[in-house]
Amino acid sequence: MSTQTAQITVVGLGTGDEDQLTLGAWKKLQLAAKSQASLYLRTKDHPMVRMLDDNHIPYQTFDANYEAHESFEQVYASIAEALVQTAKQQSGEVIYAVPGHPMVAEFTVQLLKQRCPAEGISLSLLSGESFLDQAFLRFGFDPIEGFQLLDSTSLNRYSLNPQLHTVIGQVYDTYTASDLKISLMEAYPDEYRVVVGHSLGVVGEEQIIEVPLYELDHIQGYGNLSLVWVPKSEQDKDLYRSFGRLHEIVNILRSPEGCPWDREQTHASLRKNLIEEAYEVLETIDEDDPEHMCEELGDLLLQVMLHAQIEEETGTFTVYDVIAGLNEKLIRRHPHVFGENEAEDAEEALVNWNEMKAEEKRKKGIDTTKQSVLDGVPRDLPGLMKAWKLQKKAATVGFDWSEAQDVLDKVEEELGELREAIANQGVQEKQEELGDLLFSIVNLARFLKVDPEEAIAQTNRKFIRRFSYIEEQLRLRGLSFEQTDLSEMEAYWQEAKKVGKLT
Repeated sequence: MSTQTAQITVVGLGTGDEDQLTLGAWKKLQLAAKSQASLYLRTKDHPMVRMLDDNHIPYQTFDANYEAHESFEQVYASIAEALVQTAKQQSGEVIYAVPGHPMVAEFTVQLLKQRCPAEGISLSLLSGESFLDQAFLRFGFDPIEGFQLLDSTSLNRYSLNPQLHTVIGQVYDTYTASDLKISLMEAYPDEYRVVVGHSLGVVGEEQIIEVPLYELDHIQGYGNLSLVWVPKSEQDKDLYRSFGRLHEIVNILRSPEGCPWDREQTHASLRKNLIEEAYEVLETIDEDDPEHMCEELGDLLLQVMLHAQIEEETGTFTVYDVIAGLNEKLIRRHPHVFGENEAEDAEEALVNWNEMKAEEKRKKGIDTTKQSVLDGVPRDLPGLMKAWKLQKKAATVGFDWSEAQDVLDKVEEELGELREAIANQGVQEKQEELGDLLFSIVNLARFLKVDPEEAIAQTNRKFIRRFSYIEEQLRLRGLSFEQTDLSEMEAYWQEAKKVGKLT
């Protein structure tokens, strides 16, 4: 004796024009009127429902599910569950009708595709006209030019590509349109022209409205049949926010048709530029100048792009390999964020980071037991910073002073040895003793929890400010340095110190 297989058939109701409903879909819907199947609608809010009513076709809807749950994910899961249980419990076919096409922006169908095989339910789909068909027709663009379909409820900056036509669905209401506007403004100018389509293809209800992006949420009438079309950009300036365009520009600059200077650059010739640009970024941080920082970070990024482009030309790696490696490393070294580890504070996070670094070395076959404690400090760091890092590494194994006073005593000792070298020794001995003194001062800075680079940078700025005051005072009096003795300059210096305290 054979048992009847439970059956769910999903029918696409199309975009709302009854002339566009497929004959197969209409025949399937009519089965409900003959009591040969039960018909369920995801929502009654669709123009084709009038045709069902006019032809006395009985149906049930899941509109109540939207009120019973807090998120769309919960709504869709509850609909799929109800359909599965109904199909298993009743003998006839279950027909489930959805707006548009069953395979376009219809999450309930995706859930059914996942669940039905495991539940022993036969699932079949009957296509309907998708809203995309009407979008191509009514908006008037050819998707072969480059096209993407996005969901406004899950859209983010990284989904957007101004070089493609973009159609955005699920713009249910003004609030959704407002959130969408904010997301789009991260990739497009505020005045960029966008098009809103309400009920495309539905006679008497269709509206097509073109507005600047900043007015997107001023339009009325958003609902289940609303779309937003963002036309592809033909303007180069609209692509300036894309990383791809930056890569393309650097590639052009290095090409035979590009810039002679850029073509001649090598890793070695660019070395000093990389360092200079990094220091210029630091200067904007010290000056608390965000606008200038934005510009200087761009100059620093250009150095990264140029070095990567040089390697791309030899086939070793591209800047996208750099990005991929960085992304993978960040995820791997943050197991407390992307994994199951935990970190309650910055110290625990640093422990995780160092553990992952050690694990990476082991996987590369590096015997960490044979490595020096001091390994990992870059060779070409500025002197004060390198001394700081060397001392920190040595301190991790207990090679350190116990009290700040001990370090002060060491500073005094090194100062005495420098005095002696100045009095009795040659240039090499003076340099060595001065280096020892500077090293001990860095150690003192570490105990005081003061970054020596930041401390000397602050003093340099203070010196520039006070010396500039002396120059200004001399200019106001029509004097030059040759006409001024040290005592007068010292007087201005003391004035500058007072002015600095007042300001």
